[in-house]
Amino acid sequence: MSTTIAGVFFVLSLVLFLALAYRYLGDYLYRVVTGTRHSWAERLIYRLVGVNPDGEQSWPVYARSVFAFSLLSLLFLYGMTRLQSKLPLSLGLPAMSPHQGWNTAASFVTNTNWQSYAGESTLGYVVQMSGLAVQNFASAAVGIAVAVAFVRGFARSRTQALGNFWVDLTRITIRVLLPISIVGAIVLIAGGVVQTLSGGTDVTTLAGATQHIPGGPVASQEVIKELGTNGGGFYNANSAHPFENPTPWTNWIENFLLLAIPFAMPRVFGRMVGNVRQGHAILAVMVILAVTSVILVNTFELLHNGTVPHAVNAATEGKEVRFGVSNSATFGASTTLTSTGAVNSFFDSYTALGGMVPMVNMMLGEVAPGGVGSGLYGILMLAIIAVFVAGLMVGRTPEYLGKKISSREIKFASIYFLITPATVLIGMAVAMATKNKDTMLNVGPHGFSEVLYAFTSAANNNGSAFAGITVNDQWWDTATGLCMVIGRFLPMVFVLALAGSLARQRPVPASAGTLPTDRPLFIGLVVGVVIILVALTFLPALALGPLAEGL
Repeated sequence: MSTTIAGVFFVLSLVLFLALAYRYLGDYLYRVVTGTRHSWAERLIYRLVGVNPDGEQSWPVYARSVFAFSLLSLLFLYGMTRLQSKLPLSLGLPAMSPHQGWNTAASFVTNTNWQSYAGESTLGYVVQMSGLAVQNFASAAVGIAVAVAFVRGFARSRTQALGNFWVDLTRITIRVLLPISIVGAIVLIAGGVVQTLSGGTDVTTLAGATQHIPGGPVASQEVIKELGTNGGGFYNANSAHPFENPTPWTNWIENFLLLAIPFAMPRVFGRMVGNVRQGHAILAVMVILAVTSVILVNTFELLHNGTVPHAVNAATEGKEVRFGVSNSATFGASTTLTSTGAVNSFFDSYTALGGMVPMVNMMLGEVAPGGVGSGLYGILMLAIIAVFVAGLMVGRTPEYLGKKISSREIKFASIYFLITPATVLIGMAVAMATKNKDTMLNVGPHGFSEVLYAFTSAANNNGSAFAGITVNDQWWDTATGLCMVIGRFLPMVFVLALAGSLARQRPVPASAGTLPTDRPLFIGLVVGVVIILVALTFLPALALGPLAEGL
């Protein structure tokens, strides 16, 4: 009973502080992305890059800027992994193989942070700090920038200007991500998270053996991995490692950090379109889906169906005893409701239906609240589809926030939605047809679930792993790396194209036939569209995996 009460308090306290973050962090983010003044540090960066901070970009130029920056980031990080042995503070570690270097570079540049390696025994400190941690900031800022550009498409009319990517990227990094990360790192260090450049310490165990305890600049990477919904762990055990997540209260801090910005983004949306009730409606959709997920995964894990869990009266396999079942289950829901992918428990050891919930969270498109930026533009895309469906019901051209949703806009939204499921299902089908016997440690529905989870995680830029398959080989590194890149950047093309289309329109005045999009009816409609679309797309695959195992 005490464990259940602790779990309830964990969730309720999170809700309280996230409500505060929605208001105050959301307002601060709004001021950052809509302000017109540039600090001296920002002007210096613009001068070095050769950017006119007062010039704005059309959607094709904005998109090219996003892709150019991301391509340079990918090449830079790939080069660091391949040249690691020649860099300082490499700890004597060799360079990554070409396929693993590609996978790692694609992973961190796309905000996925999928890791087919153990961080403490594979990467030196320079690559961790100057490569991975830098991309944790950059990829998060890119996601927020694209979301802000998308919202400008709703907020503006008769223009092609969606803002300036370089200004958005710089401001978000300097004014939002860096200050919070500095404070958060100090808090985590106070909580016991390691922050050192020491190569580690050799200690004598109680049994008289010698064990090497690795150190590292962990706290500075830990805070941005959560805040930016990145998820890549400094250590192989990720947020279950006591050097990354020492206590229950640091576990709470990390859980709050990974949810704070995604839940604040609907406030930014409401303020930018001039109607905070619209932000409340989007937030309500996110909250309904998130609360449902947290309740389900906690229920399935606390009921602990299965022979062994029944015998020990708890589903404790794969759980960190410092946190317990409920806090681990809540963290697991949070990390897959967002695109974080950090884990403090082992999804492969969850009950069959409990392990299905994190998978479904990603299949929903990670929109409740989703990744930093990507969650907002993902849910807005689904809201556009919901408005279109409602328009079909009443036989009129649908409108959303004063913009007509014509065939052009719905094509962009539909293609956006189809990209990720197609990437997941095609990748999984190829893997099952070609790599099943070679890499799967389990067979039957559970083995199928492991493969389905891997491609769902890669294509949705989550990065968490169900485990149970050996993914560090040329085929898996190449395939999952391609899925990450496709799942991140191809949808952005249609997000920005749709933003440009909306920004060029004239505002349409509301009429008696206009669907109010800030009321419970619309909230329920969006929730229904999200669930139905996912059910129709992924139910056959789920039936062969976790549903078959659980039922």
